[in-house]
Amino acid sequence: MDTIIFWGAVALAVIVGLGLIGLIFARLYVRASAERAFVRTGLGGQRVIMSGGAVVLPVFHEVIPINMNTLKLEVSRASRDSLITKDRMRVDVVVAFFVRVAPTAEGVSTAAQTLGQRTLAPENLRALVDDKFVDALRSTAAQMTMQDLQDAREKFVQGVQNTVAEDLTKNGLELESVSLTNFNQTSKEYFDPNNAFDAEGLTKLTQETERRRKERNEVEQDTEVAVREKNRDALSKRLEIDQQESFMKLEQEQQVKTRTAEQNARITAFEAQRHQEAEQSRIGAERQVQESEIEREQAVRSRKVEADREIRVKEIEQAKVTQIAEQERAIIIAQKSEAQSQAQARANESLAEAVKAEQLVETTRRTAEADRAKQVALIEAAQEAETSAVHVTTKARAEREAAQMQATAIVELAEAARKKGIAEAEAQRALNDAINTLSSDQTSLKFKLALLQALPSIIQQTVEPMKSIDGIKIIQVDGLNRQGGAAADGAGAAGINGGNLAEQAMSAALAYRAHAPLVDSLLKEIGLNGTSLSSMVPGAASAAAVANAAGAVGAPGVANGVNGVDPALGAHYGPRLQDTGAAS
Repeated sequence: MDTIIFWGAVALAVIVGLGLIGLIFARLYVRASAERAFVRTGLGGQRVIMSGGAVVLPVFHEVIPINMNTLKLEVSRASRDSLITKDRMRVDVVVAFFVRVAPTAEGVSTAAQTLGQRTLAPENLRALVDDKFVDALRSTAAQMTMQDLQDAREKFVQGVQNTVAEDLTKNGLELESVSLTNFNQTSKEYFDPNNAFDAEGLTKLTQETERRRKERNEVEQDTEVAVREKNRDALSKRLEIDQQESFMKLEQEQQVKTRTAEQNARITAFEAQRHQEAEQSRIGAERQVQESEIEREQAVRSRKVEADREIRVKEIEQAKVTQIAEQERAIIIAQKSEAQSQAQARANESLAEAVKAEQLVETTRRTAEADRAKQVALIEAAQEAETSAVHVTTKARAEREAAQMQATAIVELAEAARKKGIAEAEAQRALNDAINTLSSDQTSLKFKLALLQALPSIIQQTVEPMKSIDGIKIIQVDGLNRQGGAAADGAGAAGINGGNLAEQAMSAALAYRAHAPLVDSLLKEIGLNGTSLSSMVPGAASAAAVANAAGAVGAPGVANGVNGVDPALGAHYGPRLQDTGAAS
């Protein structure tokens, strides 16, 4: 029973422990997402987590989150900070750079090291890489004119992208695209005339704007002149047509009235003639009737003849009076018609004079308008001449000042070059004087120092052929001390000790290379390592003991060989090593 309780308690403790461990790991497990990766540093080294997750211990680990989204970094260059193009013009641009952290372990690691948490704040990231973008914009704009930037924007964008892409890679970023969202010429007020670039651009800008203004003014003036000439021609034709219509109306009215008067006169004359003929016919008929009646009644009315005659005379007189009255009435009507025609003619003449006066007024008005237009044209021409004179004067003054400044700069450069040449000549003269004041010993010392500085290279070139030697066989060694054999071989010693410093150094190097195998073998036999001086110190005591033993058993070659290795080694081991004979 106690055993069951014990194992139950153990199982419960294990379950609780596993639960606590799982809870701790659940709390400490950090997951990465598609939008955000992180870099874990600390215990276990650096680890880049782009998918999945990792356990992060609060004390042992540190996490740097990295934003994997595409970021829009907008750079604006305008006003006095605008870009300068190849033709020295200034342009205002707004460029949007779309960047993101390279979706690789190396890119995320580099971004974490160089950018840290700036990827989470686009403004902080833009402040860091803004200078790179500005440099790329300036370098690309300096290779293109303003017209090229306007006509070939894709070339400008591609140039900026190629320039800045490599720099962004050093920060673990990659450039998706570049967008030129705004492009315009910088206002003329931001050109500094004291700046050489701005002065050149300002001159070109002024020339272009003035030329365009002149062309526009010429087009406007030509258009206005053409319009006014067209209006004048149209008005002249319209007035001519109105005049012709007025003349035609007047002529028509005059013809109508003349024809009317003629017709009325003809009608009146015809009526008078017809009336006279009718009266004559009536009178003749009545006379015939009366004569017939008189002849028929002559016998009956003989006494009434005289009375009838008188009656008839009175009637005839009355008829004559009536006829005369009718004729007078016709004449009066004709006179009235003639007076009416004359009045109508005078009215027509008055109307013609009124039309002529109106034309004279219009002519006077057109003359006044032409004079006013001429005066306006003269004033505008004078103003344009004054403006051109001011521009020409300003340009000439600027060119004169530029020429004066250029001449002053050339004079100053020439003066500076002359002073530099004088200073260099004086320095060389002082150096030559100092060298001439040196004694022969000092000169010889400088020569030897220069020879010592060149000696390593001389020796290196001299022993270069020795690299091809596969091995060296020693047939006879008369002694390692080169000066010890002077008595035996006087000519050889003289050859070794004689000559200049370079020849002596060369001879020493050749002798060392020739004796090196023998010295190394001797040192190994006495328990020393000849590769360096420090390796020789620990075995000095053992080397002395070996030397004593060798001398005791009769190893004269070894003792003599060690004694001749080096003066320093001979002084150090002299008391123990005996020169008992030559090694053969």
